[in-house]
Amino acid sequence: MSSHSLFREGAVLKVTAFVDGASRGNPGPAGYGVYMTTDNGEILSVSGFLGTATNNVAEYAGLIDALALAQEEGATEVEIISDSLLLVNQMLGKFRVKHANLIPLYEKAQRMARGFRRFTIRHTLRAGNKEADRLANLAVDRSAGRAVERHRVDS
Repeated sequence: MSSHSLFREGAVLKVTAFVDGASRGNPGPAGYGVYMTTDNGEILSVSGFLGTATNNVAEYAGLIDALALAQEEGATEVEIISDSLLLVNQMLGKFRVKHANLIPLYEKAQRMARGFRRFTIRHTLRAGNKEADRLANLAVDRSAGRAVERHRVDS
C-alpha cells in the first residue's frame, strides 16, 4: 500500500474512473488515459504510452490501469465510465471477446473487477469523456512512459 493511500479501515471508498484509449493508425502509436475521482476529494490523472497497438488494446490498458490504481488506493467500490461501447459491452457480458489480442486483457480486467466489493461499468458519449481522451492523446504525443498526477478538489 502506498504511503498516500486512501484506504480507511472498514470504510467504503468509492472511486469513479473515466478511461479512454487512443491509437493513431489503428494499429499505430497508442496510449491511454485515466481520470479518477474519489469520494474523499482526490483526483488522479494517469496517461500511459503503449507503443504500437490498436485502439481497443489501448482502451483495455486504460481500464486495467484504472483497476490497478483503484486497488492500490484501497477502493472497495469502483465505477468505470468509458466511451468505448465495445469495452463496456464486453465487460458486461453482452458482447463476446473474439479478437485474440483482447482475450487476455479482458480476462485480466474481469479478474481485477471481481476484487472489489462493487464494480460497475457504463458507457458515455465521447463528449462525456473529455479528460480521459485528453490524457490518452497526451500519452501518444509524449511517446514515452507513464505519468501520474494527484491533487485535491478545492471546495
